[in-house]
Parts: sequence; structure tokens; C-alpha cells
Amino acid sequence: MKSLLIITRQPPARQSAREALDVALAAAAFGVPCGILFMDDGIFQLMRGQDAGQIGQKSLAANLQALPLYGVEDILVCQHSLGERGLHANQCMLEARAVNNAEIATLLEHYEQVVSL
Repeated sequence: MKSLLIITRQPPARQSAREALDVALAAAAFGVPCGILFMDDGIFQLMRGQDAGQIGQKSLAANLQALPLYGVEDILVCQHSLGERGLHANQCMLEARAVNNAEIATLLEHYEQVVSL
């Protein structure tokens, strides 16, 4: 079975943010070795204290918290994206491992399939 890395770059208000989480959960549910990398504005999906109700949407928190339960192997956040926005990995609602550009390049080689949303 081919491994899958999902790269999510969109803020929580975008539909593609929810779709990226859905793809990760569905793949993991079917036993696909799966990881998810939050980059660019996608890192905001991980931040604590969001109130999705203010923008008339459902929170992504339940989907995010389900990732480890479904067996998503790697939950990663781009260190550069965090730094650009003045944020730190310890502000994430999930245990996400911060990775630098060199580690991201290695990840892209490690996973057999990569989907960017």
C-alpha cells in the first residue's frame, strides 16, 4: 500500500482545509500510511482558541483531534511558516512536530504520494 502525505496550506475558514483533514482521516481509516503537513496559512488550523462560530462554520478541532486516533503517523507543522507568522509549535492544539525545509524535502522523498490542498 502506498504511503500518502497531505500538505494543507489553507486557513481554517477555507473548505479545502476541511477537505485535507477528511482525506487524511479517510486514508488512515483504510490503512494507508498517512501523514499531514501544515504549511503557510494552513498552520492556523492548528492554533488553540479558535472560534469557528464567529465565521459561521463548524470547528475543525474534532477532525484534528481524530488524526492520532485514526493512526495518522506524522502530524507536522512547517517551522518557517510558524516563524513568518510569529507563532510557535507549543501554541498548537495537537502535538505537531515542527519541521524545517530540509526535513520537508526528506518527507517528500519518503512518502510515495503527495497531495497538496
